[in-house]
Amino acid sequence: MGAGFSEVIHVPTRLRICALLAGAGEVEFSVVRDALHLSDSVLSKHLKVLEQAGFAGLRKGSVNTRTRTWVHLTKEGQRAFKAHIEELRQLAASADQLPQ
Repeated sequence: MGAGFSEVIHVPTRLRICALLAGAGEVEFSVVRDALHLSDSVLSKHLKVLEQAGFAGLRKGSVNTRTRTWVHLTKEGQRAFKAHIEELRQLAASADQLPQ
């Protein structure tokens, strides 16, 4: 694998999370959960891995006295996601070269 490939991002659920965040900026936790059809606990676990890798950031705040959490890709996360997608494109392009 090339230098752009990320084992952290490549896990399907995390890849989907990163794709959603890359296109949307900061998103409320519940929106990510519902869009990807995940439970709170599964989403939390994957976000924790992304956060520990420095790829995602979480921000807590209050809306109508209820605590909310917003999620975003960090600059490092954006770079890693773009590099990972480019690596996947290169892999797919090389697969297109295989004899049929």
